[in-house]
Amino acid sequence: MRRAVIGIMGSGNNATAQETNHALELGERIAKEGWILLSGGRSVGVMDAASKGAKSAGGLTLGIGARSDDSDISEAVDIAIITGMGSARNTINVLSSSIIVAIGGNGSGTLSEIALALKSGKHVIVLGGSEEAKKFLQKVGGKNISFTDSPEATVKLIKRLLAA
Repeated sequence: MRRAVIGIMGSGNNATAQETNHALELGERIAKEGWILLSGGRSVGVMDAASKGAKSAGGLTLGIGARSDDSDISEAVDIAIITGMGSARNTINVLSSSIIVAIGGNGSGTLSEIALALKSGKHVIVLGGSEEAKKFLQKVGGKNISFTDSPEATVKLIKRLLAA
């Protein structure tokens, strides 16, 4: 059976301390479940923290880079896919993931990944985020979007969704 790929999306340079802490813990929990962690692969913010968390627990990390070189790829990424596609690589992130977890979900890049996931019928879990963003996302996401407030609750929901 193919291993599940869990896509972690979130802010890079503008990530908050809470978002990076959630990403670090969630990455670790994803690895402990035996799932593969996919992110944008950058060496900052949510992407870096999630990859570091997964690596610390012996997990496999995959980073889909936006640039045409690996200059901004996290050291915690095992497999870097260099696309040179800029934000267009968000489609690869989404379509290659079994489930998408958006940490925060307030930035334009993360919102674009959420929109692409919903449009392609993928389930999106938003961990944290503002109440305004949650209201908007619930309106557009319907049954394909869920909200959690901790990495632990997120993993429990991922298990339920993968089993369905």
